[in-house]
This record gives sequence, C-alpha cells and structure tokens, in this order.
Amino acid sequence: PPTCAGMRAVRSLLAFIFLFSMCTSCLYFIYVAPGIANTYFFMVQAQGIMLRDNVRTIGHMIRLYTNKNTTLNGTDYPDGSNSSEYIAQPTTYLPDNFTYAPNLPCPEKLPSMNGPIDVNMSEILMEDIELKFSKHMDIQFGGHWKPKDCKPRWKVAILIPFRNRHEHLPILFKHLLPLLQRQRLQFGFYVIEQTGTQPFNRAMLFNVGFKEALRDLDWDCVIFHDVDHIPENDRNYYGCGNMPRHFAAKLDKYMYILPYSEFFGGVSGLTVEQFRKINGFPNAFWGWGGEDDDLWNRVHYAGFNVSRPEGDIGKYKSIPHHHRGEVQFLGRYKLLRYSKERQHLDGLNNLNYSPEITLSSLYKNISVNLTPELAPISDY
Repeated sequence: PPTCAGMRAVRSLLAFIFLFSMCTSCLYFIYVAPGIANTYFFMVQAQGIMLRDNVRTIGHMIRLYTNKNTTLNGTDYPDGSNSSEYIAQPTTYLPDNFTYAPNLPCPEKLPSMNGPIDVNMSEILMEDIELKFSKHMDIQFGGHWKPKDCKPRWKVAILIPFRNRHEHLPILFKHLLPLLQRQRLQFGFYVIEQTGTQPFNRAMLFNVGFKEALRDLDWDCVIFHDVDHIPENDRNYYGCGNMPRHFAAKLDKYMYILPYSEFFGGVSGLTVEQFRKINGFPNAFWGWGGEDDDLWNRVHYAGFNVSRPEGDIGKYKSIPHHHRGEVQFLGRYKLLRYSKERQHLDGLNNLNYSPEITLSSLYKNISVNLTPELAPISDY
C-alpha cells in the first residue's frame, strides 16, 4: 500500500499541475490572446447602448405623435433644437452632370461619391489588384495618383503599418484605391513593414512612414490606416481639416458603436503641421494596444479636438484575424499616465532608423528592423 509520504507527494504534484494550468491559462488570455475579452466586453456594452437608443427612439416617436402641431419656436422639439440624433440631416452632393474645371480645386462633395460601398473581403491576389489598377486606372509606379480634371484639394499620404498580413493588403487596396479616386484626392501609398523579432510597434512604424513620405513629396495630409480596416462609405472624405480626424468611428466588430469617447484607433488623419506639433506618435509602445490613446492625449494637450464623420459615413468592416503571436503591451497604462511629460521627449524628435526601400506598382515598401535603442528617451 502507498505510504503517507507517497500520497502527499502525489497530492502536491496534482496541486502543482492544477496551479500551473490555471496560471498558464490566465497568461494566455491576458498576454498571448489580446483583444478577446475587450471584444466581448464591447459587444455587451454595445447591446446595452442599442437597447437604450431604441427606447429613446420609441419615446421620441411617441412625442412626435402626441405633439403633431409645431411649437412656437417652429421646430418639432420643445427646446427649439432640431436634433440630428434620430433624423439624418440632408447633405447636398453635386449632380451627375457637374463639369470639372482643371484650374479650380476639386469639390469635396462629388457626384461620384455615392455613399455605401459593397465590401467584399474574399481573398484576392496582389498581382490581380496590381494589374487592374496600374494598367487600367492610371496609378503611377510606386502608388501615386492625382486627378487631371481638377486641382486636388489635398495631397494625401496613406501610411499602412505592416507585418505578416499579406492576404489583407490586396483587400484594402481593392476598396481604398477607387474610393480615393472618386474623391479626386492626390494620394500615395506607403507600407511600413517591421522586420526583426521585437514586438510589433505600430506607432513607431507610423513615425518612420511619416518621415519617409515627406522625402517624396510635400504632402499636406497624412492618413494612418490599419491594413484590416475597410471603409463602407465613399463619402467618408479622406482629406484633412482644421482638427485631427478620426475616420473609423463605427467598426462592425464593436457593432458600429464607438467603444469609448476617447477611441482614436483604426484610421485617423492629421495635417503635416498638426502631426509635427504633437511630435507624432510615441515610440515606446512595444506590443498591442495603447498608442492610439496616447495619440488622443497628445492631440488634446496640443489644443486640438478630434472630429468624426456624421451618421453612418464612418462605418468600417474589420477583416477577421488573429494577432499571430503579437503580444499585448502590458506597460501601456503606466506610459499613458505620463503622456503629457513624455510628449515632447518621445516621438518624431528622438527617432532613428535605417530603412530598406522597394517600390511596387501600388505602393512604396519601407522595411525597418525596430529596436528600443532607436528611440532613446531621457527620464521624465
């Protein structure tokens, strides 16, 4: 029969295995599989917001029914404000017979901008996309294009951070290239690819892309665009403005509801002057998450506000994917607490890099091996 000491050893071993399994499972969901818990949380939150809005909409319809006569202030609302929360405000786009003038700026609301886009996220070969757009849609080698029938209102550099997403890139180009052409914007595409073994640093890639793009042309608007975000509306105008712009306001994976008011992820745009004023993105975010929240802080510390598209114009579909070994950055909360102190120490001004550049039919590829030593920062 087994001895007492042997039984205790077996129980200890079983207890160790149990604790080890629990710890491993916790680490997986916290560190290796980022976004799973957040996605489910936002889905539950979105359901609650939708329920609340449905109740408010029903109440609004009841008020309209019981108060058919307009109030003394001439509106349908007792407080005198025609709310756009339930009733979309009309927007005038130019007619189909509009005549362009080569010597005048291209309008922002063109007849070619029809609204909702049929998004098809089926995989397609990059060679097929390159053949279609470079041969038949007048895209210059390296991914540049500008309209010939009017003067482009904005010269836009599209920056795409990249690693191991080769099947997503042609899907993005398939939808984004014709959208930008319909908007009569001058544009160029830059794919900034991270090599090496360090965790993915999306923000640092954007800073590299910004500096490299300005070596090519005097761009005046820069769009920071995730490779897996596909616009669903071509009236989401990819020009810049007096304030930084958050284009991807409604993501399908969040049930088309803004997760939180400071959300600035996916697709954002700033003028070159605005981006320089905030000192670009932070370079210290190694791994998944946090850099967009820091950018939001930088924008507001610089005295800017963030604008977003109205209604359904800011809808995007997210290509389903896994992070493929990209880890979540657990140190982001500490960095975010010191956003203001770090803003003028970490960004465009402390960045060093050595790029390898190649050109393809539709974009310039900028490969960089990023390490923390390339962006040194003094204590703050």
